[in-house]
Amino acid sequence: MSYYTLGRFKVCALAKMNLRTLAEGGYNTRFCQYRKSSNISNARPHLPILQTSYRFMSVEDKPLNFLEQIIKKDLEEGVHQQVVTRFPPEPNGYLHIGHAKAICLNFGLAETFEGACNLRFDDTNPAKEEMAYVEAIKSDVEWLGFKWSGEIRYASRYFDTLYQWAQHLIREGNAYVCDLTADQAREYRGTLTEAGRNSPYRDRPAEESLDLLERMKNGEFDEGSKALRAKIDMASGNINLRDPILYRIRKQAHHQTGTEWCIYPTYDFAHGQEDAIEGVTHSICTLEFADHRPLYDWFIQHLPVPTKPKQYEFGRLNLNYTVTSKRKLKQLVDEKHVDGWDDPRMPTVAGFRRRGYTPASIRKFCDMIGVTKSDGVVDVAMLEHAIRDDLDKNAPRAMCVLHPLKVVLTNYDAQKVELLTAPGHPNRDDLPTRELPFGRELYIDVEDFREEANKKYKRLVIGKRVRLRNAYIIEADEAIKNDAGDIIAVHARIIENTVGNDPADGIKAKGVIQWVAAHDCAEFTVNLYDRLFTEASPDSGGKDFLESINPESLTIVANCKGEKGLLQACLGEGYQFEREGYFCRDTGSTALVFNRTIGLRDSWAKMDQK
Repeated sequence: MSYYTLGRFKVCALAKMNLRTLAEGGYNTRFCQYRKSSNISNARPHLPILQTSYRFMSVEDKPLNFLEQIIKKDLEEGVHQQVVTRFPPEPNGYLHIGHAKAICLNFGLAETFEGACNLRFDDTNPAKEEMAYVEAIKSDVEWLGFKWSGEIRYASRYFDTLYQWAQHLIREGNAYVCDLTADQAREYRGTLTEAGRNSPYRDRPAEESLDLLERMKNGEFDEGSKALRAKIDMASGNINLRDPILYRIRKQAHHQTGTEWCIYPTYDFAHGQEDAIEGVTHSICTLEFADHRPLYDWFIQHLPVPTKPKQYEFGRLNLNYTVTSKRKLKQLVDEKHVDGWDDPRMPTVAGFRRRGYTPASIRKFCDMIGVTKSDGVVDVAMLEHAIRDDLDKNAPRAMCVLHPLKVVLTNYDAQKVELLTAPGHPNRDDLPTRELPFGRELYIDVEDFREEANKKYKRLVIGKRVRLRNAYIIEADEAIKNDAGDIIAVHARIIENTVGNDPADGIKAKGVIQWVAAHDCAEFTVNLYDRLFTEASPDSGGKDFLESINPESLTIVANCKGEKGLLQACLGEGYQFEREGYFCRDTGSTALVFNRTIGLRDSWAKMDQK
């Protein structure tokens, strides 16, 4: 599959229309439009994303995507007085980044056109559904910043109505109870190139089918022995119209209705009718449902529904270095390749939240990729840019030493303690300053010291000077080693009166390093997360996606040292650990643990170029 490149980002050729919009200097999104600012008018095409802010735009003054055009036209022509959309997840797993796009789209359309968006659980398969998934999905929608209209809806609340409509189809000669087994039904169905054959039960009298359906409902038959099917066209070129199943026997308790039902409607039968009951005007779904639209319309035409919704399809979100199949995500969880659905390496909304992504960054990403009529593959670097950009602007700063090495300041009074200050953010005066205790003993990172080094090394070297960030300049005198020859400490001297000043002797420091006071600091564990897969397309071409799992997707570093203010970090609170990256306090641990959200720079970009 070919990719088009825009700056550092790659997008599949199917999405090249969006790239053309970017290159022309204005980026079309659902809620906002990026414009070049005057000071970068000659910048490269990708800079409008990286260096401009965005503003919310009304329907009147921004270019519209194809769905907005449809809705705007319907409202102007009086087809609908108010737009009503819905987000209809099946509660059989956690939401992933693709669902986040659907959430932003459906709720965003309702917000843009001052309409309503329902949250409805399509809970028609009790074998795979759990209340835990229901609660997780509700939490994800709220965390992303959206509020559904009215109370939460469930397909199961409409089971009585759907059953009555199934009876209506039978009476009208448009449905029948079929006794074919699953294997027999598959054989009769035909193939994509061969027409199907009519079931021998297709002409069963309506009264007989009504009686059998009632007995199916009452639990008189075994699972798989009978099914209710629509009577449409077994010779149709659209295989979805070859007498699709409406009801199956499932003798399983339901998380909403208990054991009241022994039969459950299929998604195809329930979905459009739920839309009609709720007054949904525009039923937005992804492209894989385009072939189901004729069936959606057939049910609407042949049932006494109160409204007539229409289905529209858009291109789903596919990210490289990612899998979004619920089956595969569940496999990762069940086989313990990850630590649950909210593992920070997972592409679930819960995983992104625990890793430290912000709602604003995910919404911005969904805006950046736009809405198209074709599927494409988006470079995950675009998502990583969105969170990196958000945290760069908003995350408070802190110093952290991942691999501590003690420094003893030999000319500093052992009883003396100073309290230095540092900005909470270099460009945010609204964030409070930080207090930094300073004493005779400090910790720096082992990577920030060498006994000897060339001129390119801008950190601490014997006989050379370096500035401690927001503190003194120091000069290293001696490396202290154990019997094995390992360096266990460094003896150094402060250069007096250099807090905020250059040295009086004119010999400046060659670099700046982070540090923390040994006598008053926070100690914690850091989880260094990276991409879960090493291949851009881990499940393409029939590959076993598990073989592409990155063995270095998680590195746990214990005994890290940080500013004492990190002891007060709230669960989920994000920081930039200066010179290290962006981190947040882990919400899944009672101990003090920080998860790496993203590095300061894209470490994968150079590898992708090799």
